[in-house]
Amino acid sequence: MQLTVLIKQTFDTEEKIEIADGVVAEDGVKFIINPYDEYALEEALRLREAHGGTVTVVSCGGDRAAEALRTALAMGADEAVLVAQDGLPDDGHAVAAALAAAVKELRPDLVLAGLFAVDRGAGSVALQVAERLGLPHASAALKLTVEDGPVGGQAPSGAAWGGGDGRIAVVERDTEWGVETAAVPLPALVTAQQGLNEPRYPSLPGIMKAKRKPLRQLTAAELGLGADDLAPRTARAALLAPPARAAGRRLRPPALRP
Repeated sequence: MQLTVLIKQTFDTEEKIEIADGVVAEDGVKFIINPYDEYALEEALRLREAHGGTVTVVSCGGDRAAEALRTALAMGADEAVLVAQDGLPDDGHAVAAALAAAVKELRPDLVLAGLFAVDRGAGSVALQVAERLGLPHASAALKLTVEDGPVGGQAPSGAAWGGGDGRIAVVERDTEWGVETAAVPLPALVTAQQGLNEPRYPSLPGIMKAKRKPLRQLTAAELGLGADDLAPRTARAALLAPPARAAGRRLRPPALRP
């Protein structure tokens, strides 16, 4: 199987976030792979162990994002692609366009990503990638298996590159009304929910091997993105810290009547 994982570099969830002049201060802050993307990567590694193939991790960001990709390579991914955010607006629409263009070149059988990013709480980028590429998708996966044979009467995947070899992804997904089971034909995209697995730690041999694994860098121009792709759909008006917590008040019960 050709597996692609979308990852994002985010703040460590244990870091204290400070805002200065309307932006998050990054001095001395530790950055990590978005935890939900780690579930997606671990699942891709397990699928490769079961079915064979390769795992390619893709991220969009600045030079610092290469650190997250190297960590993913140390965990066991085979290759990495970094889409430079230079020239891209800080907007989910533009990032999804860039990631979709990079994924299309890879022609994967299955794309995995985290349910949402913990830094902004947004979870639309992966689904926008699926829509752009014509991929059926299932979100919030708690269990994922790949099986042979299409579901009766089910339409094929709409991916332009075909593939999938008639296999389907069976996904047990977390919903507001309980666990739902869905089957989608490959190629497809699946987002990972907490509980899908327990991500592994990079081993020392894995860290050493990661230095020799390929990490390719692409720009928006190389991906052939047009003006419409790069036009932002959202704008941040302001970024404010939560108001300081007010002092508590002790409420006395009313006096009891005789």
